[in-house]
Amino acid sequence: MKIIMIRHGETDWNTRNQVQGASDIPLNEKGIAQAKEAGRKMKDQRIDKIFSSPLIRARQTSEQIANEHETPIEVIIEPALAEQNFGVFEGQPRDDQTYQHEKHLFFKRFEKGESFLDVAARVYPFLDRIIEEYPQEAVLLLSCHGGILRMIASYFSDLDNEEFTEYFALNCEQVEFEIDKNKWIQSKNRWKLKK
Repeated sequence: MKIIMIRHGETDWNTRNQVQGASDIPLNEKGIAQAKEAGRKMKDQRIDKIFSSPLIRARQTSEQIANEHETPIEVIIEPALAEQNFGVFEGQPRDDQTYQHEKHLFFKRFEKGESFLDVAARVYPFLDRIIEEYPQEAVLLLSCHGGILRMIASYFSDLDNEEFTEYFALNCEQVEFEIDKNKWIQSKNRWKLKK
């Protein structure tokens, strides 16, 4: 089985370096172009299903990829893939010192938001389910967010606190995991669009 994760294309909040989280911000023009380019690069690649976060930026990314693909692909909206809710920090600058401090308190919920454990509690069971449910030869694309990619990476790899905190994916960057249900992970590849 292959799981391909892709972070959504660029939004205006990305360009302004704002905490986006659960805020439902659409792709900007560059983000749409990035998603189309990702779709063109993947048009000949086998993809059996796309699971998308319900947030519009991830849905738009998955729709562009599906539209560029040679054969029709079912897009399934998956609530478990929604970005972490950063509560009172939504819309704030990402380099805000209080936000950066809170981000390192893994067990603590952001005020009016979620903790990293809350996110793991929804993402890990989703991954367990699709690995169990889909056949060994399946290729699944997960259209989601930077924080969710980080959480999925922690499911497949042992990340220490620093590696977890520093894990970052660019807009429309893709990460692939090859999964053998008997041997678990065989390899992983990571690639990104050229700027």
